[in-house]
Amino acid sequence: MVMQRYLLTYVGVVLTLSPHHFIRAIEVPRDSSIQDELFQPPTITKQSVKNYIVDPRDNINIECEAKGNPFPTFTWTRNGKFFNYGKDPRVTRRSKSGTLSIDFRSGGRPEDYEGEYQCFAQNRLGTAISNKIVLQVSKSPLWPKENLDIQEVHEGAPLILACNPPPGLPPPAIFWMSSSMESIHQDKRVSQGQNGDLYFSNVMQEDALTDYSCNARFAFTHTIQQKNPYTLKVLTKHPHNETSFRNHTDMYSARGVTERHPSFMYPTGTSSSQMVLRGEDLLLECIASGVPTPDIIWHKRGGELPVGRISYENFRKALRIANVSEEDSGEYFCLASNKVGSSRHTVSVRVKAAPYWLDEPENLVLAPGEGGRLICRANGNPKPSIQWLVNGEPIESSLPNPSREVKGDTVMFRDAQIGSSAVYQCNASNEHGYLLANAFVSVLDVSPRILAPRNQLMKVIQNNRTLLDCPFFGSPIPTTRWFKNGQGNTLHGGNYKMHENGTLEIIMARREDQGTYTCVATNILGKAEIQVRLEVKDPTRITTGPTDTVPKKGSTIHLSCRIKYDSTLKLTVTWLKDDSILYIGNRMKKDEDGLTIYGVSEKDQGYYTCVASTELDRDTARAHLTVLAVSASPVNRMTTFPKARPERPRDLELTDLAERSVRLTWIPGDDNNSPITDYIVEFEEDKLQPGVWHNHSRYPGSVNSAVLRLAPYVNYQFRVIAVNEVGSSYPSLPSERYQTNGARPEINPTGVQGAGTSKNNMVISWTPLNATQAYGPRLKYIVKWRRRDTRESWSNVTVSGDVNKYTVTQTPTYVPYEIKVQAENEFGRAPEPDVVIGYSGEDLPSSPRYFKIRQPNLETITLEWEHPEHPNGILIGYTLRYQAFNGSKTGRTILESFSPNQTKFLIQRTDPVSRYRCDLRGRTQIGEGEPAKGESPSHLNEAYAKNQGDIATQGWFIGLMCAIALLVLILLIVCFIKRSRGGKYPVRENKDVPLDPDDQKVDNGSFDYRSLESDEDNKPLQGSQTSLDGTIKQQESDDSLVDYGEGGEGQFNEDGSFIGQYTVKKDKEETEGNESSEATSPVNAIYSLA
Repeated sequence: MVMQRYLLTYVGVVLTLSPHHFIRAIEVPRDSSIQDELFQPPTITKQSVKNYIVDPRDNINIECEAKGNPFPTFTWTRNGKFFNYGKDPRVTRRSKSGTLSIDFRSGGRPEDYEGEYQCFAQNRLGTAISNKIVLQVSKSPLWPKENLDIQEVHEGAPLILACNPPPGLPPPAIFWMSSSMESIHQDKRVSQGQNGDLYFSNVMQEDALTDYSCNARFAFTHTIQQKNPYTLKVLTKHPHNETSFRNHTDMYSARGVTERHPSFMYPTGTSSSQMVLRGEDLLLECIASGVPTPDIIWHKRGGELPVGRISYENFRKALRIANVSEEDSGEYFCLASNKVGSSRHTVSVRVKAAPYWLDEPENLVLAPGEGGRLICRANGNPKPSIQWLVNGEPIESSLPNPSREVKGDTVMFRDAQIGSSAVYQCNASNEHGYLLANAFVSVLDVSPRILAPRNQLMKVIQNNRTLLDCPFFGSPIPTTRWFKNGQGNTLHGGNYKMHENGTLEIIMARREDQGTYTCVATNILGKAEIQVRLEVKDPTRITTGPTDTVPKKGSTIHLSCRIKYDSTLKLTVTWLKDDSILYIGNRMKKDEDGLTIYGVSEKDQGYYTCVASTELDRDTARAHLTVLAVSASPVNRMTTFPKARPERPRDLELTDLAERSVRLTWIPGDDNNSPITDYIVEFEEDKLQPGVWHNHSRYPGSVNSAVLRLAPYVNYQFRVIAVNEVGSSYPSLPSERYQTNGARPEINPTGVQGAGTSKNNMVISWTPLNATQAYGPRLKYIVKWRRRDTRESWSNVTVSGDVNKYTVTQTPTYVPYEIKVQAENEFGRAPEPDVVIGYSGEDLPSSPRYFKIRQPNLETITLEWEHPEHPNGILIGYTLRYQAFNGSKTGRTILESFSPNQTKFLIQRTDPVSRYRCDLRGRTQIGEGEPAKGESPSHLNEAYAKNQGDIATQGWFIGLMCAIALLVLILLIVCFIKRSRGGKYPVRENKDVPLDPDDQKVDNGSFDYRSLESDEDNKPLQGSQTSLDGTIKQQESDDSLVDYGEGGEGQFNEDGSFIGQYTVKKDKEETEGNESSEATSPVNAIYSLA
């Protein structure tokens, strides 16, 4: 039985057959209906770094993201035990994620949460686990208190000022300054070592002019701690003035300082040893004392220092070797020398290695009954041990599985069955670290699915190579067949070639190859098919192209361009001048046969190219136009010989073949009476752009041999073009081919940028390397990204060399990312690329904040606002819509646009009565966001007062008011007279009770204002009366008949005497009850006068 295996990745399935078969990739469609059918064990997609140091001032996020179908659930362990984060009110888990968030806003100590965390993502198919994440809180301890004595030292002697910074997590950055916060000047004589101490190779008297303080900067807490400063006292035998030695050639002898042989201050002695891990930087340091100051030179015993990976630091006192490997082990020595002598120190370097992958296990997808294997190979120094786990538990303690066999670094599977899916973990560890990889084994049975669209139409050019794609997916792996026009024979052989990925290649498309092709994919579960209709078109060809022309200035020329093409395709003709688009001005005319230029001038001189193109192909033809100036000078004898373009060079030969160069020699052609001025060397390569010629170099017309610089891994072919004042020759016949060896790329893609096309993605794009920059086969790009200003690990994906972009999904809205794109081929990787900042996609902004509508006057309305709290992108402006309304009537909507910096706007009112409805929204590139709405305040009273004020200034209105006032006055006088006459009834003549003083005043027709003034404070309020105990009681009725009768009984007399009494009583009460209120009115004033 043939053993097969399927490797399922994020974007596709990789199938590996038995050793007698091949390896190929089947891309899994992103269609949600198909993805939902593919049950998949969990896969960890994101996690925090192994050694996770956090800022004690921030909340803590321990990341764990995973995918799978069904979507996994998450659990955590802390220090090897189950972590029940649900019981801790400070700890929450993000929705649809395993990430833990620890919030300290309501109190708590971050140190209480230090420990070792591990995440488990589980669904019914298995369990994936994260690395063990060691959480530590950054620490910046205080510098211990100490009193430093004055450092006395003789001039010319060495000196070490110890720093001894407090241990921090991570260790602090050290720098030296004076107590006045001025930097300490460092040079070959005075410099800071890698341990933070300050070394003086020899002390000079001017070193005592300042003090020296060691400073420790702690990155996480952004704090700087300063040690108490050192003070130097330099003892010298010859005190001096600095200016007296400024121009002296030997400063030390002039000051009486004894010259001394070099000796090492760090490291001490003649030898030392150092261990470094593979992949890290090796830093060797030698600091020497001596007078004069020694120079340092570095060597490696028995070999050369690695070129391209070394750099010198600290005035050549330190040697850095980047990215060390086992080959960098050995003995290195530094030589310190001055004119007195030299000293040597030897450092024995041992390179150890934490585990690194040789073969990392990959996900394995099997069909029922098939077999496969998981391989986990790692190397290190010492050699790492391999441990297998299944679903997070040691494989030894898992349930027995007869279809599984463990052999060291390999797990073999035979006759896999549905239900045996699981996630396997490989742990490779040694004393320097560990590697942990998850790889799931999933047993699927999926009927064939063809991933290409149905009923495609393909148009190709006759005689061209054509590929009909049929990407498919299924488990077991389907077999594919192609048929033409419903015929029963499988297409294979002759002009057809079947590829194992389902593609049908037509080696040379002919007219008879037109028709409908059917691709059928079949496995034991079913089949799927698609159809492709192929149309073969005639090629586009320029039958008559432009020729080199030498017209006189002011003449008219015609550059021909006659074209034959397939009439079913749309033809486009474009003219170029010197390889740029030609602007067709008034002096030029383009027609079906070519280009006409009227009144040729010097600026028309150059190369003209006719480009004929359709949607499928193109053809070009080129000619040179040389404009001759009109000259009145006599024609000499040489002008009788016609000039023309030179003949093509011939007999090209390649010699001096080297790794990166070759010598090309040629025999010049006839110059045709015009000296050759230049030779143009062109090249063609047959890998990426076969048949396309590119400019390589240009040489003077006096040479016929040149050394050409070459790029790695290019199969070169050269040709030469001769140039004189008339034009260019035809290209020479091509040289023989020369293939250069490959090498790792030396440059990375350019134009790297990141920008979102939707609110939750970021498209990373770049300009790919061309054929001469790839330097080797299997060119790939390693795309890396991570959120800026976070300490998350880099996410990465590897894409093929013909891809120029990659889309990162499920990103937060408009956040910055660090991006790197690195080239890699079969020989290695390009240098580390620069980091580029990109941004994920934008979204609609939230509503503008603090939106206020004020109406300072009746002419304007003021709108004020602040920027949205969440702009969700680059705010490009604001949009305001406002509309006047008055009751149910509304005006037209007016639209205003503002810049993003504007936060205030004035609306000019069209009338003083209408109000305004306003709708304000922020804008990003995506569109308008949420609105802030409001209405202007009501100002009806002010509007009415303004209208009244305007009317009051009119003459007709003043006259009308005066007339009305006069009529009212006359009416009041008449009413007063009527009232006065109606009150004089002879009632009191029938009464025995004498009139009280008030009655006498009324009877006499007079009114005493003094009585009103004197009694006003003592009278009760109208409608109340005073009781015997001084309280005021509300009267039950102002018109009670009891009040007017004697003894409570009232009688009516026929002569009307009761009426008279009632009238007098009522008048009295009205007088008493209205003294205070009516005295100020005009009616009372008239009454009193009467």
